[in-house]
Amino acid sequence: MDKVVESVEIFIEASNRYLIDRYQPVTYNLVSRSGNEAQFKDMINRCNHVNVSIIVDAVINHMAAGSGTGIAGSKYGSRQYPYYGPQDFHHDASSSTTNCAVTDYKNKYNVQYCDLSGLPDLLTSSDYVQGQIAAYINKIAGYGVKGIRIDAAKHQDATELSGITKRLPSGFYIGQEVIGATGEAVQPSMYFGLGQVTEFFYSDYLTDNIVPENKMQYLKTFGESWGLMPEQYAAVFIDNHDTQRNGRAKLTYKNGDLYTFANIFMLAWPYGNTRVMSSYYFSNTDQGPPSVGVSGGANCQDGKNWVCEHRWGPIANMVAWTNKAGSAPVANWQQGNTNQIAFSRNGAAFIALNRGSSVWSATLKTGLPQGTYCNIIGDVNADNTASCPTVVVDSNGNAAVSVPALKAVAMHIGAKK
Repeated sequence: MDKVVESVEIFIEASNRYLIDRYQPVTYNLVSRSGNEAQFKDMINRCNHVNVSIIVDAVINHMAAGSGTGIAGSKYGSRQYPYYGPQDFHHDASSSTTNCAVTDYKNKYNVQYCDLSGLPDLLTSSDYVQGQIAAYINKIAGYGVKGIRIDAAKHQDATELSGITKRLPSGFYIGQEVIGATGEAVQPSMYFGLGQVTEFFYSDYLTDNIVPENKMQYLKTFGESWGLMPEQYAAVFIDNHDTQRNGRAKLTYKNGDLYTFANIFMLAWPYGNTRVMSSYYFSNTDQGPPSVGVSGGANCQDGKNWVCEHRWGPIANMVAWTNKAGSAPVANWQQGNTNQIAFSRNGAAFIALNRGSSVWSATLKTGLPQGTYCNIIGDVNADNTASCPTVVVDSNGNAAVSVPALKAVAMHIGAKK
C-alpha cells in the first residue's frame, strides 16, 4: 500500500449541506446521501478488482451535536444515537450544567476528555465503546476496506485508542490525524506505536521551498533532518480538506501549475506515505460537496463540481513512476541553477524539475538503461504509444532534456518505448 488518494467521503446520517456535517456521525449504519450499504460494498469490490485500496475516514472521537432536549434531557440535545446512551460519553449527559470544551492544548485532559467544537466526546476508555467502534470498523474491513484514517486521533488517548486498534485485522492500515505543535501536551510521537501519523509540517516546509523561486537546491536533504518525524510513520500531503480551507495550505488546486509541480515533487521524493488530494470546487469554506457523481470522470475539472486532482495527467502518471522507484533512495542528484534539480531512483525512474521562468536544457545522468522513454509528464495517459513525447537515454545512461518553466520531465522503465 504505497500511495493513497485521499477522498473526503464519510457515511453518516446528516444533511451534508456543509462539509462539517460529514464529521458529525449519528450512527455507524452505512447510509447517507453518498449512498447505501449495498452501493458501498459494490464500490469496494470494483476498486479492489483494479487494485485500488479503500481507506475509510473513521470519525470515532465523538458523535453529532444536537439541540433542545433529548438523551436524558442532556445538553447533547435531541440526538438519539442507536449505539450509545448518556453513560457512553466523557461527561454526564444528564447534566445541563456540564461544560467541558477543548480550549487548552497544553492540557492533555482538556484536549482528550472534553468536547471538540461542541461535539459529544465518546468515553473511549469504555470496553463497550471500544467494542462498538471496533465492530463498525471490522464490518467494513470484512467488506474489503483496507484501512482507516482516524479523524481527530489527537483528541483520543493513545492507550485508549489501542483498545480499539488491537481488535482490528492484522495488516489493516491505520493512519491517524494528529496535528503537532511545539509546546502542546499531545504530540504525534505518542501514536507511532499504533500506525502512521499525519505529518502536517511536511507541506509547510516543502511549499516554503517551492512557492518562492531559487530554493529548489535546498531540497536535497528534505526529510527527517529538517525536523520531520521518522519517515516510516509519516503520512504526507500538499493539502487536505482542512488545510485547503483554514489557510494552512500554501498551495491548493486554485494555484494551478505550481500546485501540480509540488505534487510531482512529493510523488518523486522518498519520504512518507503520500496522499494526493481529490476535492471539489468551493468558494465558501463551509460549502458541502456537489450532488452529482464522478463515475467515469463525469463532472470532473468543470470548474463547478469535482476538481479530481488525482486524474490530472502529471499527478496520475507520477503514481506509476513512484511505484517503479519503490523505496530506493535518491541517486544521481544534479543541479542546474538554484531553481533546477534532477535525480534518479532505483535505476528505474528519473526526474528533472524546473521551478524557473525559462527552459532548462541540459544533458543529465538518468541512471536508466539505454533506450527511448515516454516523458510521462507530457503524456496524458502514459500509454506508451507514438503520442507521448520521448527522451532518448544513451549507453552511458545520459539524456539530453529540455524542461519547460514550472514543469518536469519524468521517465520510468514501465513507460519505455
